[in-house]
Formats: sequence, structure tokens, C-alpha cells
Amino acid sequence: MDLETSLNMFLIVCPLVFLAGVVDSIAGGGGLISLPAYLIAGVPPHLALGTNKLSSAVGTVVSTVRYCRNMPIRPLLALLSIAFALIGSVCGSNLALLADEGLLRNLMIFVLPVVAVVVLSNKRAPAAEESPYSTARLAASMSGIAFVIGGYDGFYGPGTGTFLLLLFMGLCKLGVRQSSAYTKVVNLSSNLAALTVFLLSGKVVVPLGLCAAAFSIAGHYIGAGIVLKRGYRAVRPVVLVVLALLFIKLVLG
Repeated sequence: MDLETSLNMFLIVCPLVFLAGVVDSIAGGGGLISLPAYLIAGVPPHLALGTNKLSSAVGTVVSTVRYCRNMPIRPLLALLSIAFALIGSVCGSNLALLADEGLLRNLMIFVLPVVAVVVLSNKRAPAAEESPYSTARLAASMSGIAFVIGGYDGFYGPGTGTFLLLLFMGLCKLGVRQSSAYTKVVNLSSNLAALTVFLLSGKVVVPLGLCAAAFSIAGHYIGAGIVLKRGYRAVRPVVLVVLALLFIKLVLG
């Protein structure tokens, strides 16, 4: 990787990761911008997945602290969800490392549009704050959700937070505040587990990831001050444009 290529990567990745941080803190789905950013910059798929985990994990720490500081979570449910998210993410990230880069590239052509449709069409309906289900049922449901979505996050990633939120609200009948808090905790756990696997495998461009992480923090901080509805309408076309650019790049090779 020569100096000119490296500089071009930084110039492409960092602004888009900043934008991803803003999007993620407003409406979720920031990975729909951050992962394509690395691929558009020419980072190979495995390295893109690993480096994206570094920048997104740091940004997720910021939003997790912000959400959980004033949102009630039950320690038992949180610990079980974390444990199963870690297991799922380690399995998923190891599976990603075994996958051929050509297969990963082709998979992204089909998976990204599907994830984009789910995330961008999501409307977060309010729900009662307390779930009507027993602790045992919640523990089983949340552990299963954390394992499956943690595996998806380890293998791929974009849309993880939105999927978790929808499932916690839909299957567990948790309210928006509690669902958001558990989502951040689980998402952070799966991010850190996957990041560890990719780091140990040498699939992270550390300087690029750390620089992008700083931009991710800035994006999350600024996005936190934007009104939800106005911000979500603003970011939808941006996400679509970035996905269109990635799709063209993947198809053209």
C-alpha cells in the first residue's frame, strides 16, 4: 500500500465514517455507510470488515454510555445477552474469515440492499416500557436474539442495532427505552468480540481504523443533538447514495 493510496483511503473513509456516526446516533444503520466506505476506498473485504469493527466499536462505546446512563436495564438479562452475543459474534467473525473474499464481495451485492430496505423502512412504534413476559421467558428470548444477531454482526454487521431493537421490541415486548439500552449493550459486546477475532487474525488496518474511530466519535456526538424525525429524513437519501456507489463499485470490480 503506497503513500498516495493510503492518503486516498483516509480522505474517503474518514468523512464517510463521520457521517455514519451521525446517522447511527440519529436512526441506527450507520454500518450501511461505514462498511461501504472502506470498500469504496479500495480496502479488501476481510480488512474492510475488521477495520470497520475497530471504528464502529469505539463509536458504539460513546452511544452505549450515553444510552445506559439513564435507562433501566436488568443485570441478569444484560449479562445473559452479553454472553450469547459474544459467543455468536466469535462464531460469525471466524466464519467470515473462512469465507473467500470473492464470495464476500458477491454476498455484499445482494445483502446490502436487503439490509438497507429493512433499516430504512423501520418506524419505531412506541411500546409499553415493562414487558408482560416472565424473567425466564425474557432471558431465553433475549439470549437467542443476542446469539443470532451477534453472529450476524460478527460475520457482516450493517443494521445490527436496528435488528436488535426491532426484535427486542417485537418478540420480547420491551419498551423503546429498555430496548435501546439492551441493544447498545449487546451491539457493543458483539463489536468487541468480532474486533478481537479480526485483530488476532491481522485483518485490521489499525492506523486507518483509529483515525476513523475519532471521526466516528465526533459523528456520534454531533448526531446526538439532532432531532430524530428531521435527522432521519435527512440521512435516508445519503444512505441510498452511498449504497448505490458501493453497488456500482462491486459490480464493476
